Formats: sequence, C-alpha cells, structure tokens
Amino acid sequence: MTKRSDCPISNVLDHVGDKWSLLIIRDLMFFGKHSYSELQNSDEKMATNILSSRLEKLEKEGLIHKQKDEQDKRKKVYRLTEAGVDMLPIMLEMIMWSAKHAPETNIPNQLVSRVHTDRAGLIQELTEQLHQQP
Repeated sequence: MTKRSDCPISNVLDHVGDKWSLLIIRDLMFFGKHSYSELQNSDEKMATNILSSRLEKLEKEGLIHKQKDEQDKRKKVYRLTEAGVDMLPIMLEMIMWSAKHAPETNIPNQLVSRVHTDRAGLIQELTEQLHQQP
C-alpha cells in the first residue's frame, strides 16, 4: 500500500480511516461477531458489497484473518490478528471520547467506569479474552 505521508495519524487512517472498518473491528472485538452474516446484522446495516470489500481490505492490511469455520467448513470466520487486537486502546479512547462528548449514545457505564479506575487491567483482560477466542 502506498502511504500518503510519514504522519503516524495518516498511517492509521490509511488502514482504517473509512466509515466502516472500525465498526467491523468493534464487532469482532467487543461483540463476539465472527461470521459474515453476524457482521452484516449489525445495527448500522452495512451493504453486502461494502462489508465484503472492507473485510478484504482489513485482511490485506493484516488486521483480521479469515479461516474456515471448524463446525461448518463451507463457512468463513473472521478473527482479529495481533495488529487488530492492538487497536483495543484506540477503540477504548473513542468510547471515552463519546462518553464525554456524546453521552446520549449507547455507552456501557460500567466500561467507562472501568477505564477510569483500571484502564491497564481492563486492556489486559480484554486482550487475553481476544487471544483465547478460537
């Protein structure tokens, strides 16, 4: 991939700066969604062509990987790679920004409280959970 500049923020945006990629990462990270149909049934109702293209892009960027489902070999499942799991602190900061500036959104108060009281412990716990997913 050609980068636009040496700016670290621009670099992240080159990977996940579209309208949908972070929502896919969110669903894989926080909601345990792993199949195409589960991802398609998110509240945002992403069009199938957009979902397909973003999954391909995220896989190409090394943030997710696709594999055959162990129970149904015809079905594909998606998992975060190590680079995808490393997006966790960024995702938490986005949640915290919304908690402060858009409190009317669907923000789990327990999560916000935990970030304030034990951010490092929460990140470690969630990271371990993501690594334990089959």
